[in-house]
Amino acid sequence: MKTILIKNISLKNRIVDILIEGNTFKQIDQNIIVKADKIIDGTNKAIIQPFYNMHTHSSMTLLRGYGDDMRLFEWLSEYIWPQEAKLTPEDIYNGTRLAIVEMIRSGTVFFLDMYWHHEAIIRAVEEMKVRASIGVTFIEERGKTEIEENINFINNFKPSSDLITINVAPHAIYTVGKDLYQELFKVAKENNLKFNTHLSETIKEVKDCREANNNLTPTEYLDSIGVLDHNTIAAHCVHLTEHDAEILSSRGVTLVHNPCANMKLASGAFNVPLVNKYECKVCLGTDGTSSNNNLSMMEEMKFAALLAKVSYNDTALLSANQVFAWATKNGAKAMGINSGSIKEGKLADCLIVDLNSDRLIPNHNLISNWVYSADSRCIETVICNGNILMEDRIIPNEAEILEKAKRTII
Repeated sequence: MKTILIKNISLKNRIVDILIEGNTFKQIDQNIIVKADKIIDGTNKAIIQPFYNMHTHSSMTLLRGYGDDMRLFEWLSEYIWPQEAKLTPEDIYNGTRLAIVEMIRSGTVFFLDMYWHHEAIIRAVEEMKVRASIGVTFIEERGKTEIEENINFINNFKPSSDLITINVAPHAIYTVGKDLYQELFKVAKENNLKFNTHLSETIKEVKDCREANNNLTPTEYLDSIGVLDHNTIAAHCVHLTEHDAEILSSRGVTLVHNPCANMKLASGAFNVPLVNKYECKVCLGTDGTSSNNNLSMMEEMKFAALLAKVSYNDTALLSANQVFAWATKNGAKAMGINSGSIKEGKLADCLIVDLNSDRLIPNHNLISNWVYSADSRCIETVICNGNILMEDRIIPNEAEILEKAKRTII
């Protein structure tokens, strides 16, 4: 079993040695004496939890900067959806690899995806050894044949690695009808999979839902058809009523806040006081790169905190510690992954960061620096499941991945 020994590294302001054995943090102590396969000098460095990106559309890297500064439904119907229809499985594979490079460089070791050509995404994830839950995505308009093929894929899926899962991903209430929502929820339950959907992203979505469903909000509507439970992951949740928050909390639904995309598309501000009041489970996601336009969870933390403070005129709202938890351990917990913290017995997911970086000096409070000051240049090494994905800021095969992505641009 391979071993990695990290010497003299700062963990919560204490200098320790950390032994990784296989895919697990085996020992955390001072002066560990062991013959390891690899030794990393942690002097003037800190070890910290990595990010778990709980909502993205990975291959939209290929649409970065395309159709910017437009209204949401015009942007989707006239620009994004027509271009997406042209993407081949090979395009999706190359776009996903580009996304994974970007995520690794900015400290993300897991992403929850919702996109097309899921088999091409799985292939990219397998090669690059990150964690991912790949959405098998459903939109009613794509036809009965595709829906049946996707359900058959879900029912027969056998993961090639414990790093990879799939999720059942009905796109949204305006693209998927009641009967299909209920059928897919049943499929997810039978296969013990996460149920991944967009929810209450825009005022228009809420207005249209109320008009079509006896004044029910999108949350009330999904609850009325029985598709909200502890395995449901709801992206955005910008426009929630008090009753919505109460429902989402009582059902154990995980909410995913995407502040950068919500601001860029003028969707609105996530109601942090409301979700805090009802103790809702909250994580962070980046959304896709055509509506963000990057996959940096570091930026997502900072914008989430600042947006909350200015929206509710409360400088104490959404502290660095809380938003850091949303970006890290909350995502791991929501997905049932035994990681999200640096402790013995936990899976070895971590970042090694450079305390000599100008963005981390002085180091009065590393978490505050991490949320409000740091950028991806501070990240030196990324480890996922005991595998080194980036070391000394070098990602294997990065040049080839970027070159192929350039040639894939549509």
